[in-house]
Amino acid sequence: MGEAGTAVLRRNGIASPVQDERAVERALIARAQAGDIAAFEDLYRRHVRRVYGLCCRLAGEGLQADELAQDVFVRAWQKIGTFRGDSAFSTWLHPLAVNTALSERRAMKRRTSRVFATEDLEVFDRPGRGSGHEIGLDLERALATLPPGARAVFVLHDVEGYKHEEIAEMTGVATGTSKAQLHRARRLLREALGR
Repeated sequence: MGEAGTAVLRRNGIASPVQDERAVERALIARAQAGDIAAFEDLYRRHVRRVYGLCCRLAGEGLQADELAQDVFVRAWQKIGTFRGDSAFSTWLHPLAVNTALSERRAMKRRTSRVFATEDLEVFDRPGRGSGHEIGLDLERALATLPPGARAVFVLHDVEGYKHEEIAEMTGVATGTSKAQLHRARRLLREALGR
């Protein structure tokens, strides 16, 4: 149905499927804000795949992505009262997922630096290397081989569409560092994919 048909439906008081879906989601959010766990579970089911995908790209592996996605929804439950409805729920949830993943990455880096004291810091800069067959043409696997900083900037910039200034603010690095990490990520991905 075209735009004119949708306008006719609205004038006649008939909501489009998109409007119905938005109304259902708004109702679920209102119920969740009132403490209805079942409503929040429905919101979880509607958004978990996208959140998991983002966490997987930022974390580089599935097990950590599972934990991160769960953390995102725990935080979303804790902060659901702050959602004002000015935007779509997914728009509100997305930065929460990014911030959760980046916070975990920073915490892991602090934990790792305490456990692995070494003079050779290049060990942490090089991506893990598997056999050529293992890396192959699989972009997700190649992405997982990137160092965490380069992977985060690549995902945030090239996949999620953030600008370098926004990435710098989210990750706590300089804009120039974000640009350098993106260049590095692209170079390493080209090498991993054999291009």
